[in-house]
Amino acid sequence: MLAPSLWCSLTALAQPSRLSHHPGRALRWDAHSRRWWWAGASVHALHAYAGEDAAPLACRLPDAAGLLAHCQSGRVLLGLSKRLGLAQPNTETGARQLRVQPLVAVDAAEPRTAISDGCTDRRGFLVFGTRNVAEDGRPIGSFYQYSRQHGLRRLALPVVAEASAICFSADGRRMFFADARASRIMACDYDAEAGGVGAPSVFAQLEAGRSPRGAALDLDGCLWSAQAGQLLRYAPDGKVVQRIAHDCTSVAFGGAGLTQLAAVGAGGLFTVPVPGVAGQADSPFDDHRPQ
Repeated sequence: MLAPSLWCSLTALAQPSRLSHHPGRALRWDAHSRRWWWAGASVHALHAYAGEDAAPLACRLPDAAGLLAHCQSGRVLLGLSKRLGLAQPNTETGARQLRVQPLVAVDAAEPRTAISDGCTDRRGFLVFGTRNVAEDGRPIGSFYQYSRQHGLRRLALPVVAEASAICFSADGRRMFFADARASRIMACDYDAEAGGVGAPSVFAQLEAGRSPRGAALDLDGCLWSAQAGQLLRYAPDGKVVQRIAHDCTSVAFGGAGLTQLAAVGAGGLFTVPVPGVAGQADSPFDDHRPQ
């Protein structure tokens, strides 16, 4: 773990480098294909990029995607606006309509919500949340867990206007999450098999007016938070230890040894130099049918 004096110098030296102009969200690294994958922001598309690609690959989606997760089978789990589904992208073909196999509807009786953020827990179950897409912006979004073993289960967490910043500690027993329209990041105990959560507490209080977007954890247990105009690193006690000027909506670790931090947002996909830092690997979604 770096000394505080080095955190300050790294903040000044970090200069993000653009990999793709395609805007997006829900960034993930896939170790199998060795590519960055993200969902389009202005268009309904799934993008993928590796250093040797002449240009990012793209597949059209039938709807906007709020999340994606790679599966044990090699497929991709997508969270479209009102449903979860599985798809098999082909990295050797150009833009085409991607066929999505429906898995489960989410908030089917509530037209004002859509899936907004999510990731797999350490068990390989998907944990995600929804947002209010109506003009009133009231907190009616919820948090859910989905697995082939247990189906869709609502987590006993407070309602939010827009679920965001979902990620998990290395041992899988602590869940981080936020309401993107509030200025704080929360944490709670988490039990994957039981689908249970403990009482939430404030992990980090943001500056007034700041909005927590996507988040990722590194091997030091620090949380990287994408916020408007900046990327912050929080120590395990919730204190800010690094600040990088960059506007993005989602962050993830990837590359060799998970030592490359990438961020995606309105400006496209960027790598962000963070020497001496490595991330925690995603657990692939367990998409095998229960025996």
